[in-house]
Amino acid sequence: MSSEYGKNLRVSIFGQSHSKGIGVVIDGIPAGERFDMEEVLRFMQRRAPGGKAFSTARKEGDEPEILSGLLPEQADPPSGPRWYHSCGAPICAVIWNKDQRSRDYESLRDVPRPSHADYPAYVKYGSFHDIRGGGHFSGRLTAPLCFAGALCRQLLEKRGIYVGAHIASVHGVWDQPFDPVQLTKEALLEPGTKAFPVREDGAGAAMLAEIAAAKAAGDSVGGIIECAAIGLPCGLGEPMFDGVENRIAQIVFGIPAVKGLEFGEGFGCASLFGSENNDPYCLEAGQVRTRTNRAGGILGGLTTGMPLLFRAAVKPTPSIAKEQDSVSLSKGKEERLVIQGRHDPCILPRAVPCMEAALSIALWDMLAEDMGKSRGPE
Repeated sequence: MSSEYGKNLRVSIFGQSHSKGIGVVIDGIPAGERFDMEEVLRFMQRRAPGGKAFSTARKEGDEPEILSGLLPEQADPPSGPRWYHSCGAPICAVIWNKDQRSRDYESLRDVPRPSHADYPAYVKYGSFHDIRGGGHFSGRLTAPLCFAGALCRQLLEKRGIYVGAHIASVHGVWDQPFDPVQLTKEALLEPGTKAFPVREDGAGAAMLAEIAAAKAAGDSVGGIIECAAIGLPCGLGEPMFDGVENRIAQIVFGIPAVKGLEFGEGFGCASLFGSENNDPYCLEAGQVRTRTNRAGGILGGLTTGMPLLFRAAVKPTPSIAKEQDSVSLSKGKEERLVIQGRHDPCILPRAVPCMEAALSIALWDMLAEDMGKSRGPE
C-alpha cells in the first residue's frame, strides 16, 4: 500500500488531517530495545504546529498514545514513564487531533486549491476523499512519521550513527553548509537544538525576515533542507533498485511539498570534469577515506563510510492568503479563490525534523537487513 514503507522495518501511517486521530504501526523493531520517551517527545515538538511566528496557528500537542509494542519500565510515576522497551510486537501509536477547523475547507470540494492534491484526488476518488485539511495528503501525517523516526534515531545512535539536518536556504538566503568530509557530531546536531534550525544565526535572522515579508504580503516561501548522517559503515545498501539513494528518495518524497532531491554534489556534478568530480582515496589513521565527498557518501548504491549527505527542495506552502485562479467543478467555469484556514508561511522549520525522521527510518531499515530482523540489542 502507498502509505507503507520499508522492507525489514515496516512503517504504516494512517489517518487524515481532520479525522479523530492519526498514527503509525511499526513492525520489525526487535524485542529488548530501550527508548527514552522524553527524547521522543522533544523530537516531535520540533515538528508540532503552533506557538511560532513562522508556523500555522493550529495548536496540537502531538503527544503519541502508545497502544502496543512498547512497555513502560516504571509503572505510573508522577510525570509518566520515561523509559520504554520493545516487546517484539508491532508498535502502534495514535496522535489524537484536537484543534481542527473543518468548516474552513467545505468550499474546496467545488473549487480546488492550486498546487494541492484537491483536484486529482477528486478525479481519482470520485469526490469521496476527505477534503478537510488535505485529508491523507496533508503534512499533518508527518507527525506519526516523526514518532517512527524518533525511535529509529535512538536505535541508530546506540550504534554510533547520528542523523541531523538544517535549513540550507529560504527564498535564496543561504546558511553555512555542512562540511561533507569532516562533519562532526556537534556540528550535525546543533541546528536541531535551536527554535529556528540553522547553523549561522545571522543567516537565520535573514531567513526569518523573508518569511515575515511573505506572510505580510499574504504569500509564502520555500527553500532547501540539507540532511546528513555520520558513523555509517562502508558497504551498507544494495546495487540497482535497492540502492541507498533509492531507499532514501522513496521516503523523503513521502514528505509533502518535497519537489527535488540531490546527493552530494548532485546536479552540480553535471558541469564538472571527471577529474574534478572524482573523490580521491587516501588513508587516514589507517582507514580508507576520500579527500573530498562529492558523491555524498554513496557509490553504486552503497555507503562509502564518508558522511552521507543530501539536499531536498521544498516548495512554498501552496495555501496562501492571496486570491488565486481556480475553477468551479459544479458550474464548469473559472472562478477566483480565497483560501481560508491557518497555514505556515514557510514549512521548512517544521520539515527539518521530518527529514531527519525519514532518513533515520530508511537507514534503520537498511541496517536491519544486514543485522537480521530478529536480532536483539547489542
